[in-house]
Amino acid sequence: MIGILNKPAGWLAAAVLALGLPLHAQPLPSRSDSPSEAPAPATVSQTWQMLDYLATDYAGAVRDGQVSSASEYAEMREFAGTVQRRLAQLPPRPASAELQTQAARLVQLIEARAGTREVAAQAHALADGLLAAYPVPTAPAHAPDLARGAALYGQTCAACHGAGGEGNGPAAAALDPPPIDFTDRARADQRSTLSLFEAISQGVQGTAMAGYAGQLPVDDRWSLAYYVGSLAYAGEAAEGAQAWKRDAPARARLANLDDLSRARVAQLAPALGEREARAILGYLRAHPQALPQSAGGLVLAREKLAASLAAWQRGERDEAQRLALSAYLDGVEPVEPQLDARDGPLRAQLETAMGAYRSAVGGGAAGADVLARQQAADALLQRAQATLAGGSADAASAFVGAWTILVREGLEALLVVVALLAFLRKAERPAMLRYVHAGWTLALLAGFATWAVASYAVAISGAGRELTEGLSSLFAAAVLLCVGLWMHRKSVGGRWQAYLKAKMAATLDRSAWFLFGLAFLSVYREVFETILFYVAMWNEGPRTWLLGGIAVGALTLAVLAWVLLRTSRRLPLGKFFSASSVLIALLAVVLTGKGIAALQEAGWIGVHVAPLPRIELLGIYPTWQSVLAQAVVALVLATGYALNLRRTPQQG
Repeated sequence: MIGILNKPAGWLAAAVLALGLPLHAQPLPSRSDSPSEAPAPATVSQTWQMLDYLATDYAGAVRDGQVSSASEYAEMREFAGTVQRRLAQLPPRPASAELQTQAARLVQLIEARAGTREVAAQAHALADGLLAAYPVPTAPAHAPDLARGAALYGQTCAACHGAGGEGNGPAAAALDPPPIDFTDRARADQRSTLSLFEAISQGVQGTAMAGYAGQLPVDDRWSLAYYVGSLAYAGEAAEGAQAWKRDAPARARLANLDDLSRARVAQLAPALGEREARAILGYLRAHPQALPQSAGGLVLAREKLAASLAAWQRGERDEAQRLALSAYLDGVEPVEPQLDARDGPLRAQLETAMGAYRSAVGGGAAGADVLARQQAADALLQRAQATLAGGSADAASAFVGAWTILVREGLEALLVVVALLAFLRKAERPAMLRYVHAGWTLALLAGFATWAVASYAVAISGAGRELTEGLSSLFAAAVLLCVGLWMHRKSVGGRWQAYLKAKMAATLDRSAWFLFGLAFLSVYREVFETILFYVAMWNEGPRTWLLGGIAVGALTLAVLAWVLLRTSRRLPLGKFFSASSVLIALLAVVLTGKGIAALQEAGWIGVHVAPLPRIELLGIYPTWQSVLAQAVVALVLATGYALNLRRTPQQG
């Protein structure tokens, strides 16, 4: 790789050489050739650095399908072959075969003198796959100190590169090739701060450029890399600050130091535009503290999702599943209320995608399928980040969101409670009404108490919340299944008044606490989640419209309850039992779907995506597990109803 120092395009070694580092060759850190041993981090970093360098400097070797520099082209071939050999020597991982395939493809493209963009894309894809399979640190542990970076630059770099980084320092005339102009945007656009950090740390084999890992602490190397990476965009700080505030897609793409350290203007330009990408990336390199400082929420979800994929590629399936579940429960689930208030369909898509990835990891899916599902989930997480970063909700969305949430979450509980009340009135048992009223009233109080405990006393995990909702939903569905079958059997009988007078009194006396429990569970399972939604929306604002939406939602539910109770009073007893049995059967199917979905989110049940719409009001989710569970309940109901119809009225 001596040629790197002898050509203008071979800037990588010259760039770091001109930083003022010792001009003495230094051997690369050794690595065992045994594939059973863990790879040395330096080996992975050096291989990544080689791919990153190849992606950039291939343009100086081939142009329009013709070799423009024989020495550079020979070096590109050498680099690609070296990468291929190194990958073969690394310890095996589930992704090893795919990496070898990508490396062979890179060799073929270079041999065929393919276009610059195609070779660069292949090299970068292979570099990303390498880091996913063999993770090494790719970002500083905390925001780099740019003042320290500037001081280091002045001490070790300015003599060659000049005070402003233009490559015109006092010692520049003695260097061939001349020092790199760090203010050259065309060249800077192709580099990430990780590229600069690796060059500073590892050096370049076969050149006078020595690695500097032994001389500078890691924090200093990151500070220097960030400072050097900001020089090309120093004049756009103000524009970059404004762009960072208004550009939600950029905030989603650059959510943490890892994203920022690996980002290049050329990578971001297709999505953000070249000017916007330069301004934002230059601003953040100079002010990395502007990134979100918290690792919670969707940032945490993306980090854990990436860690899960890396664990799976290492063959650690259990760890991959644990991280995938944590990505949802610890990262997504806490911000679901905010996301649902902003973009309910996106929240639903994200839930399904995260579940599908978990199942792919745990179900022995092919590598391409696991990677595709991980990428799909990460893309939705980025959309969710952009959505939540987009400012506060407006008045109309706050009002409509508050109304929709209360009606949606409260309707199922209302139907159960109204059915119980109507049933007791038809049975002429007004004294039993207090048990139902006590059940739903205490459920409201318990929901608020649970929220208070979870917020201020003991942290209730996302898994705990999902398990509570899932198990209570399935229990209520089982109870409603039995009640629905019983009510349908009575609806095909003939002597209702005699049955009620002879048997109902004793039955209801024994079932008072059952009525209380069913009313309590039906309401409680909805209250806690509804409160979480409203707390999130309260923090989003505007609060006056939020309260208005809640008030109108409560009025809507009250009107529905009045209409249902009044209608039930006018129905003949037989028709009432028949209609109630159908309603309760439908609720059993709905709660079964919701219960299975909650257990899927808690990680108790796998997720296999089905080509179906998501209709939460009906408990329909696009997964085979929830749909099949609902089909089983529906089949039991249909069988029971068919048997009931064959009975004689006297058998009722």
